[in-house]
Amino acid sequence: MNTYRSFAKTLQSLLGDDQAVKLTVEGYMPLSVERIGTSGEGHPLVAIAHTGLQNGDVMFDPEMVFRIVEWDGAQLAEPISFRNDYVGLNQEVYRYDDQGKATHVDARLKAELKSFSRMWFRNLKAQGFLSPQAIRQRLS
Repeated sequence: MNTYRSFAKTLQSLLGDDQAVKLTVEGYMPLSVERIGTSGEGHPLVAIAHTGLQNGDVMFDPEMVFRIVEWDGAQLAEPISFRNDYVGLNQEVYRYDDQGKATHVDARLKAELKSFSRMWFRNLKAQGFLSPQAIRQRLS
């Protein structure tokens, strides 16, 4: 749970009180973070993505969606999807019924996304996206 708590704190530090932000750090692809709605169970969803252009089209390299849940008085952020347009990959941890409620979990993918998120957030910190020097642009 400490890992998911850490993810939630990182996402909150990136977003602040904004609905969506774009952060830029010299030498790196821009990073977008956005509250994108709620899950079928009513949990807030946050997307985070490095975005670039290829042939004039916006491409995600990568994008992850996190489901924010309350657990024992703390906010937790669970990675639930991964997308990388450059390699044509779109993965979902859960399968959903017609009402949008999770019905099945891919435990192996869930563990992989947790591991990837740890590494990505460490890299974002090292690259300066979590520093006050990152250029923050409110998107909404």
